[in-house]
Amino acid sequence: MFDRFEKMIGIDKLNIIKDVKVLVVGLGGVGGHSVLSLIRSGIENITLIDYDTVDITNLNRQVVGFRKYIGRKKTEALKDMILDINPNCKVKTIDVFLSEDNIDSIITDEIDYIVDACDTVRTKKAIIKIALDKNIKIISSMGTGNKLDPQKLQITDIRKTINDPLARIMRKWVKDEGIKQKIPVVSSTEIPIKVEGTVASNSFVPAVSGLFVTSYIINNIIKKNN
Repeated sequence: MFDRFEKMIGIDKLNIIKDVKVLVVGLGGVGGHSVLSLIRSGIENITLIDYDTVDITNLNRQVVGFRKYIGRKKTEALKDMILDINPNCKVKTIDVFLSEDNIDSIITDEIDYIVDACDTVRTKKAIIKIALDKNIKIISSMGTGNKLDPQKLQITDIRKTINDPLARIMRKWVKDEGIKQKIPVVSSTEIPIKVEGTVASNSFVPAVSGLFVTSYIINNIIKKNN
């Protein structure tokens, strides 16, 4: 199934990709798209973390957004989709709300890459901190809500982000904590659209952010093994 990708990178690098262990926190619009594109890029060892179930409001933007999955755990729905693509995948599902209280027992040294696609600030901080402490490579998705232009997304260091309310909070935290390491993020330079009430979203900006996440990881693996 990977013949066309193998032509680009070679069988040796594809085999390396297959052995890489990725942990994804948050299976919403960003995380879900990243997961499926990682699987279609050769990743065969993946851990999925999300405490939520599929809801009708997910149909407009999430890969698990099918009526047949409504009411099911997002981790289990996505696991079904993964194994339908590649039955050789080893998929671990963890149905918890990741927090400072349980993160040490969940994120271990055996993980090679962390995808932070959650939208809770305290959890994002805990994920980044443990990744830096354990020297695990990480890429963190910033805000994609209230944005319409996927061309404004970019991969950059957290310190270089603009027009992203979530990234602003994280930038301040990084500065206050005295963190010196680079923290790669996917962030949009688009000024958010002002809406009332619940954050608005669509099918394309979160999806492109998820694909950027996958691109970062796969290209990092390839470059590391050149």
